[in-house]
Amino acid sequence: MNEATHFVDYQIEDGLATITLSRPPLNVLHIPMLQALEAALIELAADHSVRVLMLTADGKMFSAGVDIADHTPEKVGDMIPLFDRVCVQLAQFPVPTIAVVQGHALGGGCELVLCCDLAVLAEDAKIGQPEIQLAAFAPIAALRLRQLVGYRAAAEIMFTGENLSAQVALAMGLVNAVVSADEVAAWAQEKADKITRLSRAAQILNKQALRLGFDPWEKQLPSIEETYLTELMHTADALEGLAAFQEKRTPQWKHT
Repeated sequence: MNEATHFVDYQIEDGLATITLSRPPLNVLHIPMLQALEAALIELAADHSVRVLMLTADGKMFSAGVDIADHTPEKVGDMIPLFDRVCVQLAQFPVPTIAVVQGHALGGGCELVLCCDLAVLAEDAKIGQPEIQLAAFAPIAALRLRQLVGYRAAAEIMFTGENLSAQVALAMGLVNAVVSADEVAAWAQEKADKITRLSRAAQILNKQALRLGFDPWEKQLPSIEETYLTELMHTADALEGLAAFQEKRTPQWKHT
């Protein structure tokens, strides 16, 4: 199988499903791309031949995050639930998943990585959640980061919005490995080969058991979505952050 939709390519070969974000060079996630990604995840999750899923990207960046234009009051009510559904689909994908990050993974791009089981990062890449710098926050990251790296590290990432180097991300356990850019695909392929040789039935149960160690973060999403849409997006600073980014200027905060 080899399928392509606008902005997302996906295929299955010998039990390995590969989804490729294909809106280069920055793979900015807008609503049509998120819809295509959701459809690909649903289709592949239902295919019993899939034993491992690899998430990768074309272009120089894994993903620069969700399109700022889709954060506007007119679109954000559709975008946030859609993005959250994509992340839940990825986190709940029945078999192991691997994020293959050859370029930066920022904002929503980082959140996609957080929802994969394994992650490899190129040594010159950066990863982070810069949303707070635009007077916003990252709902999925707020729930996933503290489970992956602990509260202190998660708080530093979320409160400063600073991007992490690959080495720092590795040291805090945010990714499994950091390798040279030309070795990222090989690292992921080696792990995929090991997984595909094992029992799919056992791996499904293995993943279910592993996920029991996490809080049921998916159940908290409706509450955090409501906070984002009914409180954050009604602050003057959130609107100023969006405007400043689009106008390429320094935001002027009112702190309201």
